[in-house]
Amino acid sequence: MNHDTAPPAAARAWSGLVPVDDTALAVTDTGGPGLPVLYLNGQFATQGYWRRVLADLGPRLRHITYDERARGRTSHRSADYSFEAAVRDVDAVLTARGVQRALLVGWSYGAFVAAHRASRHPQRTVGAVLVDGAQPYDWLTDALEQRIRKQFRRWAPLMTLLRPTGLTPRMSHRQMSECNIELGRIGSARALGPVLDAITVPTRYVLASGASLGSKGDEQELIRAAVPAVAERNPHIRLSAKVPSTHDTILKKDFRAVADAVREIAALQR
Repeated sequence: MNHDTAPPAAARAWSGLVPVDDTALAVTDTGGPGLPVLYLNGQFATQGYWRRVLADLGPRLRHITYDERARGRTSHRSADYSFEAAVRDVDAVLTARGVQRALLVGWSYGAFVAAHRASRHPQRTVGAVLVDGAQPYDWLTDALEQRIRKQFRRWAPLMTLLRPTGLTPRMSHRQMSECNIELGRIGSARALGPVLDAITVPTRYVLASGASLGSKGDEQELIRAAVPAVAERNPHIRLSAKVPSTHDTILKKDFRAVADAVREIAALQR
């Protein structure tokens, strides 16, 4: 049993907008007295991607999901789509929902956000589950930057058509490409390695296999190969599972592995 805090009072289920900076984020909180778990989305994904994980975990935990700036149907646009803004927004959501400490679960881009948050604020973090993201690797090159910009420029017409559905963000192709390039810099071994080494809360990786949208060949597997060295340096970090699904399908096809990693950390709090 963790004696740092008293047993939480049951929170009421709630959904709505949480104001932060020049924007507002669409948040869903299932409520209940269970351990709060905050889910952090892929870079241009929405909170709906977590539905299978939430269903598998059930009502014993308090699940909080949200759509990042200009993502989904409801979250408002912003002048700031930086990674640091994404990290700050974690605090805004938790504070708005009256949560002092939460277990962070992040997929892809959200895994980087979770890792930074856990490293910077261990007193407010129960633990972290990093789903196929936050692996320190120097994958960004000048040639790849140009490839990223070209890809988002090519995808722009389709993304514009899909915006009313909430499946693509209300951002320009330039903004999206710059977010992706910024992540490459943040994810370098020099930048991300010290962040992971400083984590002092239970942290579990769940890794996918194969490629992701926009990657080629074995690029993703080379990035994932950095995880064993991370775990060897930091005893708080372990690999929970390596699953057969791809980066883009892991929350759909291997949601049970993600849920199991959440359960593993939640059990440490008893």
